[in-house]
Amino acid sequence: MQFIHHWLPSPFLRYSAAFQVIGGSAALLAPEGSTLLIGALAANHAIVFGASVWPTSPLLGPNLTRLSTERAERNEIALTFDDGPDIETTPRVLDLLDRHRAKASFFCIAARAEKHPELIREIVSRGHRIENHTYRHAHTFALSSFGQFKAEIARAQVVLTALAGVPPRFFRAPVGMRNPWLQPVLCDLGLTLVSWTRRGYDAVSGDPRKIVGRLSRNLRRGDILLLHDGSSARDRNGRPVVLEALPRLLDEIARMNFTPVSL
Repeated sequence: MQFIHHWLPSPFLRYSAAFQVIGGSAALLAPEGSTLLIGALAANHAIVFGASVWPTSPLLGPNLTRLSTERAERNEIALTFDDGPDIETTPRVLDLLDRHRAKASFFCIAARAEKHPELIREIVSRGHRIENHTYRHAHTFALSSFGQFKAEIARAQVVLTALAGVPPRFFRAPVGMRNPWLQPVLCDLGLTLVSWTRRGYDAVSGDPRKIVGRLSRNLRRGDILLLHDGSSARDRNGRPVVLEALPRLLDEIARMNFTPVSL
């Protein structure tokens, strides 16, 4: 496989694999005294599982959670939007970003992008970036095998490249969850995994004040912020809550003299 030439498992995965092989062999050779060893092997499996469901974990491989030091020194923070494009919400998000002279990265679901190619072109024409958020955004994504990861992400990469005219450079997993097979696939496709520094939970909360508070409280330069232009929760008036939260957030970012940018 191509990925073998440039993918190296993280130190955590290398040590875990070695421990499982050595510890498992020892348990088989001396079963009468292996109770503690079996417990340790089970604990190691639990830690691997925990790393898979911890979106910002670096244990399974590289995971971008902040901008580079150089960009942070320029007072930049990254705005990212997930789950679009959405025919109702995305154009209004773009207008709000234009009004505040802000740039962002849009992690798009490729199946939705195929239905609204004009929105992808509009995002790009306004100076924003299109990134890979899988083809279908399946809730079982984290349970995928290497082959399933490869098929899902590669299909999205082809679709989004064709629509945007530029290949995505970054990938975000649905809900941020994954397993150890994801990193070799991303290496093979030339993609970098991105999670976030802070999220507003605007896909589940309809209160714009709480969303802005989560994103702006103790905000630091170099942070990566997560919002949603697709799958946005609704406020008390039935509007996508991101449309109420975003201008407040952008005003707060301006007050702090930060510059909102794409990844």
